[in-house]
Amino acid sequence: MSRTATALLALLTLLLPSPNRRTLALAFAGVALCVASYLLGIYSNNRPSIAPQLSPTPGDCHPLLLPSPSSASSDGQLGFLPLHSAAAAFPVDQPPLPPLPFCPANFTHYCPCHDPQRERLFPTRDLQHRERHCPDPRDRPPRCRVPLPPGYRAPLPWPASRDRAWFANVPFPKLSVAKKEQNWVRVEGDWLVFPGGGTSFINGVKWYVTEMAKQVPLRSGEIRTVLDIGCGVASFGGHLLDYDILTMSVAPRDVHEAQVQFALERGIPAMLGVLSIHRLPFPSRSFDMAHCARCLITWTGYNGLYLLEIDRVLRPGGYWVLSGPPINWKNMYKGWGRKRQEVAEEQKAIEDLAKRLCWKKVSEKSAMAVWQKPTNLLHCMKKSKTLNSPPFCLRTDPDSAWYEKMDTCISPLPKLEVLEHTSGGNLVNWPKRLNATPPRLLARSIERITIENFNHENKLWSERVLHYEAYLSNLPRGKYRNIMDMNAGLGGFAAAVSKFPVWVMNVVPVDNKNDTLGIVYERGLIGTYMDWCEAFSTYPRTYDLIHANGVFSMYMDKCELISIVLEMDRILRPGGAAIVRDHIDVIVKVKQLTDSLRWQSRIVHSENGPFHPEKLLIVDNSVQ
Repeated sequence: MSRTATALLALLTLLLPSPNRRTLALAFAGVALCVASYLLGIYSNNRPSIAPQLSPTPGDCHPLLLPSPSSASSDGQLGFLPLHSAAAAFPVDQPPLPPLPFCPANFTHYCPCHDPQRERLFPTRDLQHRERHCPDPRDRPPRCRVPLPPGYRAPLPWPASRDRAWFANVPFPKLSVAKKEQNWVRVEGDWLVFPGGGTSFINGVKWYVTEMAKQVPLRSGEIRTVLDIGCGVASFGGHLLDYDILTMSVAPRDVHEAQVQFALERGIPAMLGVLSIHRLPFPSRSFDMAHCARCLITWTGYNGLYLLEIDRVLRPGGYWVLSGPPINWKNMYKGWGRKRQEVAEEQKAIEDLAKRLCWKKVSEKSAMAVWQKPTNLLHCMKKSKTLNSPPFCLRTDPDSAWYEKMDTCISPLPKLEVLEHTSGGNLVNWPKRLNATPPRLLARSIERITIENFNHENKLWSERVLHYEAYLSNLPRGKYRNIMDMNAGLGGFAAAVSKFPVWVMNVVPVDNKNDTLGIVYERGLIGTYMDWCEAFSTYPRTYDLIHANGVFSMYMDKCELISIVLEMDRILRPGGAAIVRDHIDVIVKVKQLTDSLRWQSRIVHSENGPFHPEKLLIVDNSVQ
């Protein structure tokens, strides 16, 4: 209480008759406490609020009265504190925005940065037309909501979703007809059924993975993150989950249409992508294994450009698995309808390139071959001239991968002195890897991030996720399978929700001061780089829950916030949920935008309580 207020209280206490002194003192103290609480809540981060001051009503104390886990009603539902609704607690000085309309029906499967109409503007050589080509904001992209396909239904919960999906949700008969003979997918009534077959999975994907486990240590926890290039409908990645292995399945939008959408509809991690002229949007040393099953990529073409990219994203000691042509060509070429000499030369070229990269061939059985990347490059550097190895990349950061062109050079590894050591440090096996200190932190390779920060973040996100559960009771019950963290940081949120039957796409915005995606991968998690002024490389209705921590503050001076909200709406499944975490000023603005999309949302306190400026916008579109 200020000196002036204290002096005034003392004077009034002396002047008034004694029976009234105690009442007045209590009343004055209450008013002073309310004013102090209000000012503390608004100015605690030294920034003025955009919310106008409220005219206090009788009994009012703090204007930021919100729904709270402690205010649960007798029926177990979260209640509101009695004096204000969320709307009254956080008034805005502008009238409500008009509702945003739905786009025309032909936008049902709209992918802004992978639009087949825009693809025609780019050369087909090197598959450049299949890469990301986002609309120019100056062209005023349509500001409308992507509509549902007719007959859309809520997807099956995991793990039932791995084997079947509603045809109405991904109504692409072309893929099911084209791949029916290969046993990829078939239509049974209202269902799409995924038996786990495929071009290279003649005996089923389960058999295929079992055979792979005889050549690669899938069961030990050494392999946790896998990159599957040309993934089809991602049955391979889906069945690696039985081994507690997380696969980033990547495929372009091609003649088979929505392969990635099929994968995500089934609850399997996937995103649109292609090996063309730009690096894949992942840091170096990300994956324990890379896989290609009959993906028809010219691995030795363009001076080995594509295999050099695989080398960049493979961790030291990681595995590359190639199945299908030209592997085991002596026994298979007739069935492929290929000429003997042609496939023989193709495999010889792959073997030669792998040797020049210092990869060691581990095995070749049936139609599957396995190579292993060296744990460091000391031995390779000594023999590089003899092997005629590609030069080492000197001009670019190996982790730089957002619209960064590939180059025909070997990405360097962290330096070391001892031949027996692993460049960048050893990773512990899964599941200990999740909470072990990542080697990048041990090496202090990221400025301003320490081991202490990492441990603090883990504890902090465990507390935050526990707080989230009070508002999204379905989080631990398996309703949300596909989750996106729009600003993943060190992966603390994903680690905290890993106790649930979910997977998380950890996104590290390219606008971040620190590139932490390498740490995310070293924890045994997956993710990608992203600029949220653009659209994500996925189909509509592919995520059940979106988490946005500080994203809107990061981008409010870079692009229109409504474009980010519309992208979230495009990605989010009907009935899905979102958690927006930000400063109250920003949250109020975002609430206006979500109201224009008819989202069911409310502003609540974070776990820091009513006097902290950071608030949450909880979106639960299952509430009607």
